[in-house]
This record gives sequence, structure tokens and C-alpha cells, in this order.
Amino acid sequence: MQAQLTREERVTQEILARLAQAADEFENYAHPHAARVARIADELATAFGLGGADRSSLRWAALGHDLGELAMLRDYIHRRGALTADERIDLARHPVIGEQEIARVGADRGAQLLVRWHHEWWNGTGYPDALRREQIPLAARLLRAADAYAALTDARPFRPAYTEEDARRHLTEWAGIEFDPQVVRALLSLHGVAELRSFARSEPPTQSLSPPGTTLPVLAVQWNGNAGQPADVKPLSPPQGTNPDAPPQPAEPHQQAATASETFDTSDTANHA
Repeated sequence: MQAQLTREERVTQEILARLAQAADEFENYAHPHAARVARIADELATAFGLGGADRSSLRWAALGHDLGELAMLRDYIHRRGALTADERIDLARHPVIGEQEIARVGADRGAQLLVRWHHEWWNGTGYPDALRREQIPLAARLLRAADAYAALTDARPFRPAYTEEDARRHLTEWAGIEFDPQVVRALLSLHGVAELRSFARSEPPTQSLSPPGTTLPVLAVQWNGNAGQPADVKPLSPPQGTNPDAPPQPAEPHQQAATASETFDTSDTANHA
């Protein structure tokens, strides 16, 4: 895939990789989280026969899925102990903020939508748009499972890493609720999935791909919702009732779940206590 990228796309990928590393460091992952998510998502894409523009968008989204949290710079992300209801609602804004941030670095519209929807749940109680089942594009369902597995099997400031057995049990128990059951089955059947726990990101290239004078974009310390929109728009089988060409919109507090805890992914907050 790398050989097929244009120079502009390679520059975007380099920027995303560096920003992803900054996001990993900000969130205090023990291992390179974004790179692990990208690797697992790519394995799943192969299993489901996903290719072309959708596969490229998936890899970019996997690298940039947590840019919203980096842009928000919230101290509670590092804190031990349970999040308050207000903090959970605030953090639930990060997929839409991430959608805008990944647009700023030149990622295609497909990648932007995947970042927006990587916290949607199979049963419709995810966020920010409460999509359900096949309303959620396949690539977003793959990203949801890959992100969860990578997060569960990595140590966080608020909990130790799950064992392989416990991570598998968690995904199985939440299949049909948080995750697409077929995606869970595919993930658990991947050859060498346990080895993906220790997958390490290669070092950044010694020779920069960026044109002379190019600097990495600075993410907003406090998001203001004024991110730009790239002209390139790729269709990604948007769910019924959504407009893929509409500019990103700020997320409102989730209106479907009865409690704040129900708006959060189990891999993020089940042990944030």
C-alpha cells in the first residue's frame, strides 16, 4: 500500500503517525496504541476483504482516532479514579473533535467519518450519532473492535493490562452489544492475535517525507470547532439518514443512554476506578 501512495498522501501519513505518537504519550499507553490499532484493523480488513479507498481510510483513521483527546488536553484522562458524569459527557465529544482535527492534516473524508464513528455501538447506544448495526460502516466496526482489543491489552494509568484470556472473554461478552459479533469472531480467530499485543511502531523515517519548511500542525488546546474541510471527499457507504458531505458538527451529549456510563465504551471505562 505504501508504494501506491502519492507524495502528498505519504506526507499526510507521516504527520498522522507523529501526531498519533503524541496522542499515545498523552494518554500514557505502555505500548504504541495507534500503531497497534492500525495493525489489527488492517488484519481485520484482510479477513473481510476490505480494500481500495476504504482500506486506506481505515488505516489513516486508526492512526488518528484519538487526536480529539489530544486536542482537548483534559487532565482527567490521566487521573486515577472514576470519571464524573460531566467528565464522561465531555470526553464523549472527542470523536467529533477528532473528525475535525484529522481533516486539518489532510486525511480524506472517509477517514474523517471513521474517526467520528469509532465509538458507535452495535446496539445503537454508542456516540456521537447513536448508529446501530449495519448503519455503522464495516470499517468503523472493525476500528471499534481493534481499538478495544488494543486498549484492553495495554496497561493504563487507572488499571493494569488485561490478560489475553480476559480480553477475549470481554470481547465475547460484549459481542452483540458494543461490537459486531462477526467482527469479534474474526478478531479472535486471527492467527497470532496475541502477538499483536507487543507490536511496536517502527521508528519514524530518518529522512522526512515533508517538503522543506513543513511543520507539524499544532492541535488546538481548546477546541473551537473551526477546523477546515478538505476538498477531497470519498464515499464510505454512509448510514441512512446521514450526509457524508456535511462539515463536521460539534457533538451533543448522548441522548439515547439512560446514564453517563452507558455512553462509554467498556474498554475505556470499565476499570477507570
